[in-house]
Amino acid sequence: MTNNSEVVSGSAKAATAGRVLTGDVLVAGAVQAEKIVLGKPLSFWGGYDSQAGEIIDRTHPLVGHSLTSKIMVMAHAKGSSSSSSVLAEAIRNGTGPVGIVLRERDLIISIGAIVAAELYNLDVPVVCLEAAAFDEVVSASGPLRIEAVGGEGGARVYLDSRQALRTR
Repeated sequence: MTNNSEVVSGSAKAATAGRVLTGDVLVAGAVQAEKIVLGKPLSFWGGYDSQAGEIIDRTHPLVGHSLTSKIMVMAHAKGSSSSSSVLAEAIRNGTGPVGIVLRERDLIISIGAIVAAELYNLDVPVVCLEAAAFDEVVSASGPLRIEAVGGEGGARVYLDSRQALRTR
């Protein structure tokens, strides 16, 4: 995994604004959206309502929050292999995240996104970043853009994508 970061010149925003981070592609795709940071792992099985589109795990700090149309940022997942089916259904229903950034590779999350792509033709990119890059994503403000193609080193995560897209 690589982490080539650069600051776009002329940025008057926070130190992370306009930075481009690289990582590994777990599931290909591209998306731009606001992020939601889950400081605690979530099990989609029993922890997320794919119909209503909200976290229902009463022990999770973000219970009641929605992942709908957001890029979910979570260090690692928790729980059952059935989480992949709940994630795929949330994506199909339009109540799931539109992109996922992880710090640790997760087969179950990846399978959920792959199933949604194969069965429903709905792409949700899943990328894995090294710890330092992941921490930058967590602390960054503004929307993110994910461009995920090509496997190891093929993921690009643009911090404060409004700035990144203006300077391209």
